[in-house]
Formats: sequence, C-alpha cells, structure tokens
Amino acid sequence: MFVVSNLFTALAKMADIGLTIFYWLILVRALISWVNPDPMNPIVQILERTTEPILAPIRRFMPNLAIDISPIIAFLIIIFLKHFLVQTLYDLSFSMR
Repeated sequence: MFVVSNLFTALAKMADIGLTIFYWLILVRALISWVNPDPMNPIVQILERTTEPILAPIRRFMPNLAIDISPIIAFLIIIFLKHFLVQTLYDLSFSMR
C-alpha cells in the first residue's frame, strides 16, 4: 500500500504547487490591471493566456458590477481547494501507511 500512499502524496504536492502558481499569476494580473498595461507586452499576454481560463467561467456566473471581483472569487476557490483537496490527499496518503 505504500505505493498508493506515495502516489497520493505526490498528487497532493503537485496540486499544492499548481494552486500556488495560479494564485500568484492571478495576483500579478490583478495588480498589473491597475496600471493599464500595454496589451502587446509579452508578459501581459502570458498572464492573460494563463489566467483567463480560470477567470472567464467565474465572470460568466457573476452579475456585472462596477469592478471585476473575479480574482477575489478565484482566490477564495484556490484557498478552499488548498485546504480541502490538498489536505484530503495528504490525509489519505498518511492513512494508507
């Protein structure tokens, strides 16, 4: 059973790292949006391409407000997933040892 336990540990670590990367990408995109960046800048394009698949579905379900709060909702979802999904995978891993 240690093989399955190690698999769950690896999945938990990968999910944790991936969620952390998305958290920082969304944060940087939100901060950059305050200064009206050049849309032709390669960094801005990379940030938009990587975060838009996460933010677009959130925007579809939200009412139109004066400001875009989809990054805040995305942060809450990421924090929930880090505390629920990642911790559950770690707990499964340790219970199988």
